[in-house]
Amino acid sequence: MSPNPVLSVPTPSIGTVNESRVARVAVDMPLPHLDRPFDYVIPDAMTSEVVPGCRVKVRFAGRQRDGYVLEIAEPSDADRELSPLLRVVSSEPVLGAEIAGVIRDVADHYAGTFADVVRLAVPPRHGITETADPPDYPQPRAPEGEPVLLSQYPHGASLLRALATGVAPRAALCLAPVARPVGDWVGALIEAASATLAGGRGVLLLVPDAADLARLEARCTEMFGRGSFVTLTAEKGPAARYRAFLAASRGRVRLVLGTRAAAFAPVADLGLIAMFDDGDDSWAEPRAPYPHARVVAALRAARQHCGLLYAGYARSTETQAMVERGWLTSIELPAVVRRESCAVVRATDDGTPAAGRDPAAHSRLPHEVFTTIRAGLASGPVLVHVPRAGYLAGLACARCRTVARCAACAHPLAGERAERGAAPVCRVCGVRPDWRCAECGSTELRAPRVGVVRTAEELGRAFPQTPVIQSSGDHRVAEVGAEPALVLATPGVEPIAEGGYAAAVLLDAELLLARADLRAGEEALRRWLAATALVRGASDDGSVVVAGPAFARAVQALVRLDPIGFAERELADRAQAGFPPVTRLVSVEGDVQVVEDAVATLHAETGATPLGPVPVADGEVRAMLRTPLATGSALVAAAKAVQMRRTAHKEEGSLRVRVDPAVL
Repeated sequence: MSPNPVLSVPTPSIGTVNESRVARVAVDMPLPHLDRPFDYVIPDAMTSEVVPGCRVKVRFAGRQRDGYVLEIAEPSDADRELSPLLRVVSSEPVLGAEIAGVIRDVADHYAGTFADVVRLAVPPRHGITETADPPDYPQPRAPEGEPVLLSQYPHGASLLRALATGVAPRAALCLAPVARPVGDWVGALIEAASATLAGGRGVLLLVPDAADLARLEARCTEMFGRGSFVTLTAEKGPAARYRAFLAASRGRVRLVLGTRAAAFAPVADLGLIAMFDDGDDSWAEPRAPYPHARVVAALRAARQHCGLLYAGYARSTETQAMVERGWLTSIELPAVVRRESCAVVRATDDGTPAAGRDPAAHSRLPHEVFTTIRAGLASGPVLVHVPRAGYLAGLACARCRTVARCAACAHPLAGERAERGAAPVCRVCGVRPDWRCAECGSTELRAPRVGVVRTAEELGRAFPQTPVIQSSGDHRVAEVGAEPALVLATPGVEPIAEGGYAAAVLLDAELLLARADLRAGEEALRRWLAATALVRGASDDGSVVVAGPAFARAVQALVRLDPIGFAERELADRAQAGFPPVTRLVSVEGDVQVVEDAVATLHAETGATPLGPVPVADGEVRAMLRTPLATGSALVAAAKAVQMRRTAHKEEGSLRVRVDPAVL
């Protein structure tokens, strides 16, 4: 009988302790109490394959686990009982020491684990791509002529000189919101990248979404040449993403573009991280430990001693806090120059009841809106900014104004276009209920919130000879021509107009300001400034009208084109109320008893102030703990220690921890 072929395979020789070296491995184990590297002996047969940063298979707790070799160390007497590595998955070093350090910093900052963060930093392996012959990547072309955009800003020329000479400046650039070269965010990022590349260092350019990335790609191709950079984003598919990742990790390219997924891109000799619009909510990672790309960039800049540039038309309170602490230098145009360069912004309050009408009825489209549209159409396209998609974004009782809700799930009802008015529909249940008001018994509905489709119908009737173009999440339009047209768009999907819009109308401002969110005013101003940046300057008769409460702080900041003043005031209010970024806030969410025990422990150990708990979905509760920034690290470490004790003792119940949650 022939021997069992499996049993007859000789066991690889591990060698003696004095002969074999030790691999320090980050094992793919997300349990907090196991968040540390483990040592394994390198068998003799694998000595030539194991390199720092490669992927390996190890045995952990009786199972095969994936892992990354962080470093190779000399053995000691304590290493005699170590287990050997099982297999080298790939000798490709995909996790360098610098990126491993950044991952560790991010995990510690957010009370997370190395295993959770490394999944965000290193894409899954694609074997065919890894073994294929890599394409050729030409060096980026040197720019022709001197930079003309950033040199118009105070300290802009100094920023470029510092980047070109290998210094690591850190700055927050507040761009003028205008459709002119001085407000060209793509040009600003390219000039900063050109200076850094000229100094012989690498560049990482980050943008919030695919539309912005497409604009940046097109301009970089025009400036630096096709193939001189790579784009790293999850939307490109596993093969293309891994190919771009390998090009960066192997040092074949020095310029990397990307979205949130590229914040950890392994750019060789990194000299600059530039991020556009850091206030966009897409920068917040939805998976644990929920890191924000702004923080990842800051931690990485500090560790790798590279330049850092936050650019945008608005100024987030987090960025302003770094400016006021002296960690960032603020770069912006003087107020007089900004007002001369940008469109004239006016506010018209649409909250005054029309004379002789129902006191609850409001004029959604004031007379000044039609005047601005009519004047703008004489010289080009006009942008109409509508914060709600769909037809009728919300319905209410026509008699008592009570919000119409679904009887099954209590979700607000919406209306769809129909031949005879709006048919109520629940967007959660997907049913069309026979609605009756619970307060007064009426069955008649009105529409206090109108979407972009209904607004397009209204304005189309008012301007019957004018083309009407709609852009929303369901149907996005990238560009429009210079011909007169009404362009209606929801926030974030505004088309680019050739030569800029002649005018813009920002409707329903109070809807953005009424969001139940600490950042409602900041977010509204950010979106309005982004729309204003598409409009021609005052010298070209560009104008913007915002229809909403003229007394609101965000509206006044828009009229003055003063996002920095708004951020300063917002930060002062946060400091007075004790909210981030002035304080460190830790959210704990889960079962009632688990949350109560965690809050009691953290309060006793750190003295942090508890807030809550309050009920959330599925019978769970959420509580907050806040502390000054000086003791914030201790609170985060204590929160992670609570998780470590729970997982080590296999305690029942769930507990989720978030540090400085993006939504409050």
